[in-house]
Formats: sequence, C-alpha cells, structure tokens
Amino acid sequence: MTPPASPAVPPGDPSDAGLLAPGWADSPAAGATSDTAFLRALLDAEAALTRAQASLGLTPDEAATAVTEAAGADAFDAASLAQRARGGGNPVIPLVADLTRAVGAEYGPYVHRGATSQDIMDTAIMLVAARTLDLVLADLDRTQRALARRAAEHRDTPMPGRTLTQHAVPTTFGLKAAGWRSLVLDARDRVTAVRDALPAQLGGAAGTLAAFTAYGAEDATALPAAYARQLGLRAPRLPWHTLRTPIADLAGCLAFTAGALGKMAVDVLTLARTEIAEVAEGSGGGSSAMPHKANPVRSTLIAAAARRAPQLAATLYGALAAEDERPAGAWHAEWEPLRDLLRLTGGAARDAAELAEELRVRPDAMRAHLGLTHGLIVSERLSAELSAVLGRARAKELLTRLAPRTYAEGRSLAELLAEEPEVKDVDLGDLTDPARYTGSAGALTDRALERR
Repeated sequence: MTPPASPAVPPGDPSDAGLLAPGWADSPAAGATSDTAFLRALLDAEAALTRAQASLGLTPDEAATAVTEAAGADAFDAASLAQRARGGGNPVIPLVADLTRAVGAEYGPYVHRGATSQDIMDTAIMLVAARTLDLVLADLDRTQRALARRAAEHRDTPMPGRTLTQHAVPTTFGLKAAGWRSLVLDARDRVTAVRDALPAQLGGAAGTLAAFTAYGAEDATALPAAYARQLGLRAPRLPWHTLRTPIADLAGCLAFTAGALGKMAVDVLTLARTEIAEVAEGSGGGSSAMPHKANPVRSTLIAAAARRAPQLAATLYGALAAEDERPAGAWHAEWEPLRDLLRLTGGAARDAAELAEELRVRPDAMRAHLGLTHGLIVSERLSAELSAVLGRARAKELLTRLAPRTYAEGRSLAELLAEEPEVKDVDLGDLTDPARYTGSAGALTDRALERR
C-alpha cells in the first residue's frame, strides 16, 4: 500500500525553513512534513473520499473526477487557510469552502459529503506519517547496512569496555557497532509495523457513519474500506476519533527510533573526545571562534533529537484521554508535536546514515587505551585464574594490594605479579594481554550480524 509521493518543500517557503532546527532542515522528512505536504495530504483525503463514494455508486463518477482535478495544492493558499482556521479551530473548514468553489456549482456539493473535519484531518496526518516513515525507513536501512560493515570489519578490534565512565574489561568495536545496529533494526521493525497499520479515518459527525446512510448508502460500513483503498492506508475497524491507538503507536515508534539512534550518537560523542579520539566523524563541523575544531555535529544533532522526542511523545500519549465521541482540544493538541516528532526522527535518521557511513575508526588509539590502567583492565580474569591457585579471598587481596602500586610506581600489573612469590610459578603469559580477554565478543558479533 503506497500512497502518492509527497512533494518537496518549495523554495522560499519561510514557514518551513527550519532556521532553528538544523537537525531536520533540508532533510527528506522536512519536505514530507511541510505545510505544503500537509495541504497536499488534506486535498488527497478530500479527493479520495469522493472517489470512494463514486466506487460504491454513491456519487457520480464525474464528481469524483472534478474533485480530484480541482484538488491541486498549487491552487490553494496555505497562509490564508492557516489564518481562517482560527474561525473553526482547524484548517479543514476553510479548505472545504475553497475546494467546493474550485470544483464548481455542479459538483461542488459532493465535496466532503458526509464527512467531518476530523475525518479529513486524521486521514491527512496518516498520509503524512506514511510518506515520512517511508523516508525514515530508507535511512534506517542505510544506517544498519553501514553498521553491519563496521561490525564485520572490526569484529576482533579490541577496545576498552567502559562502565560508569571507567574502564571495566576489554570489548571489541565490532560488538559495539553490532549493538548499535541491533537497536537500529529494532527501530526499523517498529516503524515498519506502525507504517503498515496506519488507518484512514472515516466516521462522520459522531463516528456512526449516519450521514452516508442519509446520502443513500445501503451499507455505510463498506465505505471506510473503499476510502482506505483509495489512499493506500489500512481500513479502520472502527472510527477512531477518540480511540487514538494509531497516534500512540506513532508516538512510540518515533520516540524509540530517536532514542535508538541517540545511543549511537552519545557513544560517538564520548569516543570522539579529544583525549579519547577512538573514533571521529567523517566530516566534522567547524567552530565560529576556534579554527582548529572539527565538532561531531551529526552526533550532536542526533543526541538533541533523542532528548526532545520523549517529551513530544508524552504530549501525544496525553491526548489518549479524549472525551465523548469527538473531543475538544485532544486531537488539536496532537498536530504540532506529531509533526515535530516526525521531523526530528526523520532528521536524526538522515544524520545517522551519514554518521555510520562516514565514521572513522581508530584501532591504534583503542589498543593504546587498553594499557592506560597498567593491566588492571584484566584484573577480573586474573582474579578468576589466581583463585584456582591462591583461593578466592587471597587472590582478591593480592590484586587489591597491587592495584594502587601500578599507578604509584608506573609499572604494569604483570610486572608486579611476577615479583610475588605466591605466583612465581604461574604462567601469566596471555593472561595479562587485554586483547586476549574479549570473551565471546566475536561470536556475539557474528550472531548479531545474522539478523536481517
């Protein structure tokens, strides 16, 4: 089910410039969620309604043709509609008036026949969401493919594993990249499920389809499915004016996606610090004051989106408590945060694809940092090995006593252990090499990469 493609943002449209939103400005999602795109979706919803009624013999075919031909976005003034929307609280009311005039006296009465404003607004939102999610999915696929390549390439590249900001035990960059990809695939699966379930909305004034019966439908319950087919959306089981599962599902999958991409971003922000420099963005951003800087801008913008998304989703979840058969304020409260959430997540997906494709990995820095703790990064392994010789309590006491000496004397843990009579006969060998204590990281990476 593929709805018509959304047009790009027209040049010079100041309402959609994104001056304060570099995270989504000029992204595919920006075009798919612009005022022009919403206007296009509203008109698509109106034209499809007339065609659906014509397909069931409720409207002349000529009326469906006339409405469809008149419903060109270029013929309508979004700014005027926005101003006049104040009169009725939504843009559908002035749009129906303008579209009716554009269709003409003969077929104008068939415009919007039997529908209510929320039918058209909700359906248009589903169209915009579908078109935007298709773009998000494309960028998520780019991201996961790039991360799969990184994970395979660096399957056995050792690096410090960090917990609570400190070196813990060694891991591999391959496993880290595989973990990022796993989250991206989780996001993809959630977005795909929501995208495929987006429904049209059609219920009439109070969700009973009564007006369509009044206009001659013998079985008005067949009309929502015919309407959905015209739009490439799912047929709703019931009118969902106050049953806002589709909006809540959108909120959840978008917030999750922003957060999943945010995990990769915050890891890159940490690993790209000057004093760590284990990774770097392919093309960092500049500074207005410091010529030497190459800031991790892609990661910064993704992280910003991840921080904003939960609050936007919370507003949408709050609108679930919608009174009566059609509420005052609840569905109105959804429009802006949902568009913001689509834009933020779409921009983050665009940036994540670029980040993953261009990321520079520095194995030498990772290997060097494994030695920063003078061998203490393998103390877990040594504790297990020495317990077999000394007993668990004695092994722990010995390593605890030697740990501060590694820093105080600038010597490795292996050197200090070699001087201890109790372990002089123990072959420390590979036991103190961090690169040889990555556990099942390679096998786990392989397992993660089996997922498609």
